[in-house]
Amino acid sequence: MTMWVFGYGSLLWNPGFVPAETVTAVLHGYHRSFCMLSIHHRGTVEKPGLVLALDKADAICTGVAFRVAQEDEARVLAELRERELVSSAYVEAHVPLSLEDGREIEALAYVVSPEHEQYCQFDLETQARMIARAAGGRGPNPEYLYNTAAHLEQMGIHDPDLAWLVERVQTLA
Repeated sequence: MTMWVFGYGSLLWNPGFVPAETVTAVLHGYHRSFCMLSIHHRGTVEKPGLVLALDKADAICTGVAFRVAQEDEARVLAELRERELVSSAYVEAHVPLSLEDGREIEALAYVVSPEHEQYCQFDLETQARMIARAAGGRGPNPEYLYNTAAHLEQMGIHDPDLAWLVERVQTLA
């Protein structure tokens, strides 16, 4: 079976591997949301940041499906697990994707666990204030927001919440 990975946040601009194929994809039943406290990569325990996660909702999430070359599958899976499962806030899931070229595939995705202590739901203003002041092992939280929003816009995907957050965080920085 071919390994595909669904990117909806930082994987869009930093997948960590060279994909054999990249295709715009849609996932039904989830939305992209800053609903996970980041205490490692984009924040600390003392000053958590926020990162995007797939959260179950009556919605769709447009992102990218990355096909992993067969010879790279074991290495890519190990590296993704080390990166994404650092605190067990994400759960590894296989999700059905509709690709822009009409193919239907199954892909590996990292979905937030609503039972995990890092799961959160904040209004946009609170999100902006947290993102503006946080930094972690992979850098400043605003950088994560800006890179993700820019890559989505380059793909022609407009996310109104991310656009609002970019403007607001820029005023707070």
